[in-house]
Amino acid sequence: MAEHRQLQQAALLDAARVLLAEGGREALNFGALAARTGLARSSVYEYFRSKSELVEALCTVDLPLWAAEIEAGMAAREGAAERVEAYVRGQLALAADPVHRAVVAVAEYELDDAARARIRAAHTGLTAMVVRTLEELGHARPAVAASLLQGVVEAAVRQIERARESTDSAEIADAAVRFALNGLRPAGAAATAAVADGETDEG
Repeated sequence: MAEHRQLQQAALLDAARVLLAEGGREALNFGALAARTGLARSSVYEYFRSKSELVEALCTVDLPLWAAEIEAGMAAREGAAERVEAYVRGQLALAADPVHRAVVAVAEYELDDAARARIRAAHTGLTAMVVRTLEELGHARPAVAASLLQGVVEAAVRQIERARESTDSAEIADAAVRFALNGLRPAGAAATAAVADGETDEG
């Protein structure tokens, strides 16, 4: 009985992902879930008492998997700067996934602060990895730097959502990585500054 319930819950979550990918958050409702899974609408309520509960279950399952993907990408890089780049690019790649984008969007509307806090608590591993990486880069307050870094990522996500061409998205991702690593300095400015400093010292 318990196994059947788990399988049915998984089927409902799969159906929710399809609905979100196809029609966004407006498409996710219990009537559509019932039609997708062959259940009576009243039966859906036996598994999830509300849309908010369904969305929280979806986030609880999917977000840790997505976080693990980013962690694996960071762990595969040797240098701290390369790990920051993997963190930024990993999140931007996920943002291009219609299911990920829709889940995040619906969570913003459906979840209360307590539910969001429970979900954030499940991502402490990724947060800790980012903080350690920024500490390696010499940030005196790596936790603050991590929060600012996430702001850069979220701004890049919004820009990518508005981009019309894939080349625009790639340029935005490159700019986000440069900004994360070098602040406001454009590409090549750090090298130019280093050369100038060297020439000054020699003079």
